[in-house]
Amino acid sequence: MDQGKLIIISAPSGSGKSTIIGRIMQDESLRLAFSVSATTRPRRGQEVNGVDYYYKTVDEFKQMIENDELVEYQEVYEGRYYGTPKSEVERITVMGKNVVLDLDVLGGVNVKQMYGDRALSIFIQPPSVAVLRQRLINRGTDSMEDIQARVDKAEFEISIGPQFDHTVINDDLDAAVSQVHDLIVGFIKRR
Repeated sequence: MDQGKLIIISAPSGSGKSTIIGRIMQDESLRLAFSVSATTRPRRGQEVNGVDYYYKTVDEFKQMIENDELVEYQEVYEGRYYGTPKSEVERITVMGKNVVLDLDVLGGVNVKQMYGDRALSIFIQPPSVAVLRQRLINRGTDSMEDIQARVDKAEFEISIGPQFDHTVINDDLDAAVSQVHDLIVGFIKRR
């Protein structure tokens, strides 16, 4: 059995990344498995530990860094860490499945560099910063202060987008899903 590949999908917060990933994951022929990230951020709504994220304290997360247990990690905001446990990538790819990594933009660039041709990196870009701001407001999960911080960060992240293998502009969700799907199909078929 061939070892699986890595599909890296990154985007500024509010770009529709989670929705696109959710739709792509429904195609069983792609043999995709979602990588569960570790984070120090609090749970939102009905999120479940070990399913949505591995929720860690800052001290627990720093211990994972110290033990070299992460493929990548970022301190996205002060005291707010996100990272991909190496055990997750290994667990999925050894079964011949393709692991989907939902990563911070800088993490996506770093993992692509680490895995090279074994990884496909896709950057999901909002049509504009104004559209992104409105999507974050409509989502209703963040304070206006958090939204402004995310918008400021998004402007920086968009400048990094060209470092990804492909950029998909999400101004039409169905078209963006189709484009991401086609990129993944082409990548998986390559040996």
